[in-house]
Amino acid sequence: MKRDSETTFEEDSQPNDEVVPYSDDETEDELEDQGPAVEPEQNRVNREAEEQREPPRKDCTWQVKANDRSFHEQPHFMNTKFFCIKESKYANNAIKTYKYNAFSFLPMNLFEQFKRAANFYFLILLILQAIPQISTLAWYTTLFPLLVVLGITAMKDLVDDVARHKMDNEINNRTCEVIKDGRFKVTKWKEIQVGDIIRLKKNDFIPADILLLSSSEPNSLCYVETAELDGETNLKFKMALEITHQYLQRENALTTFDGFIECEEPNNRLDKFTGTLFWRNTSFPLDADKILLRGCVIRNTDFCHGMVIFAGADTKIMKNSGKTRFKRTKIDYLMNYMVYTIFVVLILVSAGLAIGHAYWEAQIGNNSWYLYDGEDYTPSYRGFLNFWGYIIILNTMVPISLYVSVEVIRLGQSYFINWDLQITTTLNEQLGQIHYIFSDKTGTLTQNIMTFKKCCINGQIYGESRPGLKAGPVDFSWNMFADGKLAFYDHYLIEQIHSGKESEVRQFFFLLAVCHTVMVDRIDGQLNYQAASPDEGALVSAARNFGFAFLARTQNTITISELGTERTYDVLAILDFNSDRKRMSIIVRTPEGNIRLYCKGADTVIYERLHQMSPTKQETQDALDIFASETLRTLCLCYKEIEEKEYEEWNKKFMAASIASTNRDEALDKVYEEIEKDLILLGATAIEDKLQDGVPETISKLAKADIKIWVLTGDKKETAENIGFACELLTEDTTICYGEDIKSKILKLKFPRTEEERRMRTQSKRRLEARKEQRQKNFVDLACECSAVICCRVTPKQKAMVVDLVKRYKKAITLAIGDGANDVNMIKTAHIGVGISGQEGMQAVMSSDYSFAQFRYLQRLLLVHGRWSYIRMCKFLRYFFYKNFAFTLVHFWYSFFNGYSAQTAYEDWFITLYNVLYSSLPVLLMGLLDQDVSDKLSLRFPGLYVVGQRDLLFNYKKFFVSLVHGILTSMILFFIPLGAYLQTVGQDGEAPSDYQSFAVTIASALIITVNFQIGLDTSYWTFVNAFSIFGSIALYFGIMFDFHSAGIHVLFPSAFQFTGTASNALRQPYIWLTIILTVAVCLLPVVAIRFLSMTIWPSESDKIQKHRKRLKAEEQWKRRQVFRRGVSSRRSAYAFSHQRGYADLISSGRSIRKKRSPLDAIIADGTAEYRRTVES
Repeated sequence: MKRDSETTFEEDSQPNDEVVPYSDDETEDELEDQGPAVEPEQNRVNREAEEQREPPRKDCTWQVKANDRSFHEQPHFMNTKFFCIKESKYANNAIKTYKYNAFSFLPMNLFEQFKRAANFYFLILLILQAIPQISTLAWYTTLFPLLVVLGITAMKDLVDDVARHKMDNEINNRTCEVIKDGRFKVTKWKEIQVGDIIRLKKNDFIPADILLLSSSEPNSLCYVETAELDGETNLKFKMALEITHQYLQRENALTTFDGFIECEEPNNRLDKFTGTLFWRNTSFPLDADKILLRGCVIRNTDFCHGMVIFAGADTKIMKNSGKTRFKRTKIDYLMNYMVYTIFVVLILVSAGLAIGHAYWEAQIGNNSWYLYDGEDYTPSYRGFLNFWGYIIILNTMVPISLYVSVEVIRLGQSYFINWDLQITTTLNEQLGQIHYIFSDKTGTLTQNIMTFKKCCINGQIYGESRPGLKAGPVDFSWNMFADGKLAFYDHYLIEQIHSGKESEVRQFFFLLAVCHTVMVDRIDGQLNYQAASPDEGALVSAARNFGFAFLARTQNTITISELGTERTYDVLAILDFNSDRKRMSIIVRTPEGNIRLYCKGADTVIYERLHQMSPTKQETQDALDIFASETLRTLCLCYKEIEEKEYEEWNKKFMAASIASTNRDEALDKVYEEIEKDLILLGATAIEDKLQDGVPETISKLAKADIKIWVLTGDKKETAENIGFACELLTEDTTICYGEDIKSKILKLKFPRTEEERRMRTQSKRRLEARKEQRQKNFVDLACECSAVICCRVTPKQKAMVVDLVKRYKKAITLAIGDGANDVNMIKTAHIGVGISGQEGMQAVMSSDYSFAQFRYLQRLLLVHGRWSYIRMCKFLRYFFYKNFAFTLVHFWYSFFNGYSAQTAYEDWFITLYNVLYSSLPVLLMGLLDQDVSDKLSLRFPGLYVVGQRDLLFNYKKFFVSLVHGILTSMILFFIPLGAYLQTVGQDGEAPSDYQSFAVTIASALIITVNFQIGLDTSYWTFVNAFSIFGSIALYFGIMFDFHSAGIHVLFPSAFQFTGTASNALRQPYIWLTIILTVAVCLLPVVAIRFLSMTIWPSESDKIQKHRKRLKAEEQWKRRQVFRRGVSSRRSAYAFSHQRGYADLISSGRSIRKKRSPLDAIIADGTAEYRRTVES
């Protein structure tokens, strides 16, 4: 039950998936508002009962009929999709993540590309250029670059979508067995439909959300691994209804099964399900314990049968995956705003020049007979036409090649990153601006591998090598049951076990072997443990290696091999674990008839229940402090001798509580308390949840780069906190604020309690929404003030919601990293999603922007490649805008001398090829290869990263600097040649000051200037950079001489009209002097400003570059060791992560395998052959 203070906004409505959890007790909404159970009519057969039963409950409107596909195609289940086209509301089981097919690719891709303002703008320009009255520029000058841009983008989209098609086909074409035509047949996943009966085998993936009907296990138990859902590799159990377990084991019974299910609509709650099965004139309640979810894997169960309830997009894992969002970088958005700014400037400049032309026509043009063109247009109309003419001529202010150049640079950068880290994407520069990292825990920070590291027995600590004893790992070859996986270095402990001098040592490992809920089976003669939590598995495996092997169990016995001697103990009671008790106990009777209780649990609860005279309490306490300082997960072990009379009296209370009809769990806990007292302490265990390599170092460096790391995990609070200390996200000096302690005081997350407040809340929903938003903002503001945040017990949906809150209220760039399907929504929500390719499948990888194998690669991805990519992209954009302004605004200055007639200052082919050939390669290579400092120095000085976080290298200020730089350059490019050409005569007496020679001079000076400018901007010189700069200049002159030759003019007289201009102009030394002077005036001030800037106001990067030789000579920088805690009062908690109920399963015998008929005999019914599932 929820307390009054935890009431949601809409108490009477369905649970709201969007509510963000703020503490452990508010992590998930519960389906509490269910109406009364509906009893179907009992006096008819199932089909008649189905037709005449009472209307379904409001919250259970999803109806599924077994073995009846036609039922789900009835008209009232059809939804209108498009006009009169209808489709069933029941999704098929095919998964679709691709965007295009063979028919839709071209129209849809072109439509998406023309939604980009720049592309649409150039399409309009192309149409305008086809109108002779307004165009002074050939149409091909726009068509050619536009086709290149569209083509490159389309090819990239096509390659990406083909990869999605392949992934979808791989999943959709997996197979399982489905009942068709009265028997099980191998069927592809994509052909499965709601209501189908399917059979799954051991290690099969579950293809849809299904109701478990029966299995090969006792009581139709089914063990599943839910790593794809919640990141946990430990097994969960599901159990079928008793009625289906009893009657639906054989194939012919499953074929005739006609059950009807009413349940909740598809939703994203992984651990909630409410529904009712109507069968045999009876209703049976259904809950999440009877549902197998898509994405899980069948384990430890030979076969099981199920009925499909939700398929495909309706499954819970798909509902949690979230929408695939089109991600754009911060620079993308800024670049778009700048392009819009250029649009405005372009329109204003064109309007001004058009007005100038109208005035000029009125004052001069109409009075100049030699300018008459045969058209009697008014000056204002001529000004209107010239407005569009200038829009066309000045169109290169909005660079069409900008977007395709950015895509090429990103693609190239992604290949470099891929060669380094085996990852690829096109959001590279965003990696240099990350403020917050949201990380999963299990499988991302940790390996999810628990290792028995140390222990304390009778006050003595064991686990490390001792002087005078044999070095190296302990040899367990003397133990026939040893699994060979445990690395333990304390040989003295083995001597103690063999000698038997201290009985507590053997008692310690016996307790580990007997007090647990692990299941065991033998595979090829080898013991195979199936544990409910990795911790418990590690402890039982440790006992096995030390000579106390758990061999078998029945409903009331457990068999242990004790140093080679097999002994069987009667299990009198299992006192199960729950999160409140934080311990579990087992009461056994030894073969000698003695009764003992063995208990293990958190030290906080064990120490409260120890006997006053229990020895080694202080020594064990000291050991716990040492283990805690090493961030090991600790557990205390204790035992108690019980008299027969005491047990009999307690057992009566225990049996009474076990059959209590109300408050059974509370009654059992009370009885447990009575027996779990006056315990004798044996010692403590220390387990290491192994971190991935390099996690503490990575977190330390990222923190120095002012990147805040949040851990979002489904684990319990103690486990999450323990990992926080292990990976040094938390330290001894960290002040920890717990959500439940601060939410009512600071965040005010609790809801109003009084009736008056509730009435006001109902009346003013808008006001409440505002308050909800304020609470969320308070949460984000407080959390962002912290150096680290750990959110525990969060669902996949809630992980994404936390990320979204930070994005929404902090406007910060976020990165999410995870390895399981439960991280997909978070990965899609963040600006950058990183998938870890680990043990939990490939869904996170396929949904991510980047993927690699280990968390430690993140430091190189961000601090090296991310920073480089950001710097390169910023340099590229600043230079790109500069060179286009310098190129285009020459037309503006020229217009003052041509009557504002929209005539071009260059040859048409020069305009066409300027951005495509003459100035593209050097800036592309700078965007791909440039680096201010080396990768080692980037990692050594994480503080260099902050320039990206603060947007220091590309913003509106930098944009306007580039604009002013371009304006000044264009003025120099135009007016120096103009002055040089006035009243001049060449060496041969010919006047070089004609329009075509003037155009060649400006173009030549422009090409040399912009290519030398890129040389000044380059920090990392290679042969390729130098070749591209001088090669671009040489290419310009080569193409110009070809285009100005007589031969090409003869072939295409209308397209090539500058015949002989280059050879005539450039043979004049005066022209070359003019070009050299123009280039010098453009570049020398830049050199001077750069020198003064680096000398007087050097950046951190400049300082490191200046001393890079000295830094390279120094010893390799090593991470300063973070201060480790010595004695600490904090306890690293043991992780009992399984749900309550395992002890009940064991003691009731429901989980104990009995001798059964062979599988063939069960399902063949004497005639049908057993068909094997084709492995996908």
